[in-house]
Amino acid sequence: MQKKIFKTLDEQIELLKTKGLAIGDIEHTKQILFKENYFFLMGYRYLFMKDSREKKFNNGTTFDELYAVFLFDRHVRNIMFKNILIVENNIKSIMSYQLSKKYGFKEKDYLNPENFTKDPLREKQVYDVISKMKRQIRVNGKQHSATQHYMYNYGYIPMWVLVKVLSFGLISELYSILKSEDKKAISATYNIDEEELTIYLNLLSNFRNICAHEDILYDHRTQRSISDTDFHYKLDIEKDEEGVYKYGKNDLFAMTIILKQMLSESEFVDFLREVEYEINLLDSRVNTVSLNSILNRIGFPNNWIEISKI
Repeated sequence: MQKKIFKTLDEQIELLKTKGLAIGDIEHTKQILFKENYFFLMGYRYLFMKDSREKKFNNGTTFDELYAVFLFDRHVRNIMFKNILIVENNIKSIMSYQLSKKYGFKEKDYLNPENFTKDPLREKQVYDVISKMKRQIRVNGKQHSATQHYMYNYGYIPMWVLVKVLSFGLISELYSILKSEDKKAISATYNIDEEELTIYLNLLSNFRNICAHEDILYDHRTQRSISDTDFHYKLDIEKDEEGVYKYGKNDLFAMTIILKQMLSESEFVDFLREVEYEINLLDSRVNTVSLNSILNRIGFPNNWIEISKI
């Protein structure tokens, strides 16, 4: 296997040219490569290649187009992240309210194993989640300002404060081990099936991590998929040979469907408006790949914007 060695900016430029990428302003391209990283930029090359094994760009593809997709992903990632954070804050508030009201506000009360599912297959997970939450109390109790205040002044940390330092992933796990009646009380807030909300939180956590670590977002797919919804049906999304919807199951459009149901109406309108702006901007900057091809790579059906009317 050929070793990967350091290449100067000039050598990076030449390598891009050998791959068939047209480069206009050499100095400007060097500045971008220097600031953004050749390796990160090349993560977007597949959109412009007929065959990834060939490692050649389609005829006419420019560096500016490649960079436009890179910037598009960055901007959409920021849009997605801030809206996932809204949902994260909301679900933390709702869960802490429901559980504190029912089980008490001291950790010895709300972290009692009796409060969670009695499914014997999930017993280990119950104790694992409780252990993780207790660890956060130990670790953050004297470090985070909010938890520190309660520890020093009251000797305990109520759940509505503890959730501030819990990851979205742990919140997702916590919801999954709740008793059915508690899941229903929480999911009813969003008019979502209790078990479907388990999947939604899992996907939200997954995409949140992608956004937080600035990984490639636009064509990301999760292992789990959301169930078919009225949005899939009313948008008449195309199905594959096995009768499965091609878009909106484990991709960015699935996230859009989730946000449609978990953001307020005005928040979702703002979200769509920002995404639409970025898509239109990308369309104006990319000529060698059709807009529909870009949308489908994202996981968006061609009529994606119609979700605003449903």
